[in-house]
Amino acid sequence: MKIFCGRANPTTGSVEWLEEDEHYDYHQEIARSSYADMLHDKDRNIKYYQGIRAAVSRVKDRGQKALVLDIGTGTGLLSMMAVTAGADFCYAIEVFKPMADAAVKIVEKNGFSDKIKVINKHSTEVTVGPDGDMPCRANILITELFDTELIGEGALPSYEHAHRHLMQEDCEAVPHRATVYAQLVESRRMWSWNKLFPIRVQTSLGEQVIVPPSELERCPGAPSVYDIQLNQVSPTDFTALSDVLPMFSVDFSKQVSSSAACYGRQFEPLASGQAQVVLSWWDIEMDPEGKIKCTMAPFWAHTDPQELQWRDHWMQCVYFLPQEEPVVQGSALCLVAHHDDYCVWYSLQRTSPQKNGRIHPARPVCDCQAHLLWNRPRFGEINDQHRTDQYAQALRTVLKPDSVCLCVSDGSLLSMLAHYLGAEQVLTIESSAASHRLMKKIFKANHLEDKINVIEKRPELLTSADLEGKKDLWRIRSPCGDCEGFDVHIMDDMIKHALDFRESKEAEPHPLWEYPCRSLSEPQQILTFDFRQPVPPQSVCAEGSIELRRPGRSHGAVLWMEYHLTPDSTISTGLLKPAEDKGYCCWNPHCKQAVYFFSTMLDPRAPLGGPQTVSYTVEFQPLTGDVTMDFTLSDSLSDGR
Repeated sequence: MKIFCGRANPTTGSVEWLEEDEHYDYHQEIARSSYADMLHDKDRNIKYYQGIRAAVSRVKDRGQKALVLDIGTGTGLLSMMAVTAGADFCYAIEVFKPMADAAVKIVEKNGFSDKIKVINKHSTEVTVGPDGDMPCRANILITELFDTELIGEGALPSYEHAHRHLMQEDCEAVPHRATVYAQLVESRRMWSWNKLFPIRVQTSLGEQVIVPPSELERCPGAPSVYDIQLNQVSPTDFTALSDVLPMFSVDFSKQVSSSAACYGRQFEPLASGQAQVVLSWWDIEMDPEGKIKCTMAPFWAHTDPQELQWRDHWMQCVYFLPQEEPVVQGSALCLVAHHDDYCVWYSLQRTSPQKNGRIHPARPVCDCQAHLLWNRPRFGEINDQHRTDQYAQALRTVLKPDSVCLCVSDGSLLSMLAHYLGAEQVLTIESSAASHRLMKKIFKANHLEDKINVIEKRPELLTSADLEGKKDLWRIRSPCGDCEGFDVHIMDDMIKHALDFRESKEAEPHPLWEYPCRSLSEPQQILTFDFRQPVPPQSVCAEGSIELRRPGRSHGAVLWMEYHLTPDSTISTGLLKPAEDKGYCCWNPHCKQAVYFFSTMLDPRAPLGGPQTVSYTVEFQPLTGDVTMDFTLSDSLSDGR
């Protein structure tokens, strides 16, 4: 039986679906997931533990047995907390079989097998009754079904079903309540992740401007949220147009509805400007009194910025309004949050939806193709005028009046640059019908539909006939050990075991500008590709070693490309300038870098008696584009593979 597994392309960050056979080892999915990051989230763990203790106490004070339902148990951590807090029994639901198997072992190892039953089902398939999975309904509901958007992992339908079929009336819930917050801002930087700006090109005939097609300007954009580490965004990159507004709350201890809904909040703009972007996050209250709270608020909205918890499994949200709208300071507006069972989106209205009786608009859907073909960093990259200038300068050095240019890049505007800078003929390859349609729209908007020939074909299938006879053309992998007093080494072993498989030797794409880090070595060239030469049919290998010149924890290795456009012009997808003396890095904000995580790290307490080294082997398969790598850390790291 064949199955499909998602893999992120290290270059573009987009998810590609690969076919795996029945022998595929799903433990790798655990190694790639955020399970470990959640277990390392001390603030989350403590607040859940406090909330669980309080809920068990409230039930016991009523003279009832504490029967717990834990949906999405993962390692079983919350179930073990519940039993330790005095729960009489816990039903731990986990649909992902490798994780359910791990939970059974972890529960057994910690001595809770007589109090916790792990059920390998989706919660909607759990049965209640004498012959069911649960003999009776539970009276305490514990879940951690939340993503950065709060409801994106199906929390609302799961709660809705649980209250109807699995829970007693007047049950307790941990968390008790969630509240979603939003702030309206103007931000040219963030807006550049969503719209195509006019792009200027200096030519021998003066300045030419590449303009976006009207379809792209009118398009409401992609429906997906852009999750981001807002704490790494400079306050100078946006102007707040509203205060932080509480948009809506969900009470998890009562019947929850997954039906579509909208919530309007009246506000007076703090400043005049262009409303473009909504920043959003949420907090969860673990108890009815709201004394135990876990918040995702960024530093400027946090009650105690010194207590910020670093998280990668929960971040903050960036939403784009369907169109930018002018706002005037002091002139009241209404920000409206809409949601269905899985998604949230926002709109700006002059009056609240309750007053004008309007039905909330449908979820926005891209109809221009650009938001389906270009991810957010790609939009930012194309809108980067400095990057465009570098490419234009490089093209000027090689173009001649009789040049014939072939652009091999879906959705690239390089073909337009080549035309404006004087190429006699320009051809561009668009490997999909969608990218073909998009580029046709852009060419038409700039009156170039008859100037640039579009070839809809994959590059490897190109023939001379197509050319018209022209031939001169870390934390997520870090061991958890003990978590809040519970032994979860079994999950660590699963992750280490997964590292022996093929995918473990592949890098993962991460936008490192969002993740503060230090370099322990100087950059080192690994592989060089000469695009003027034919692509070699055999694999390309490189071996060597890297000296660690700074003390610190070595979590992994980062790889990126530097494109040498000309001898004097280089574009980097990684470091934009040399690291500071202490190793702090400035990464390209439009690109994701390829990160290879080590399973062990350099002990920061061990003094560096001499230069530590990392040996590496990198293999590149030109015909498939696959890159595999293996790093061996020096003696301080014993078996650091």
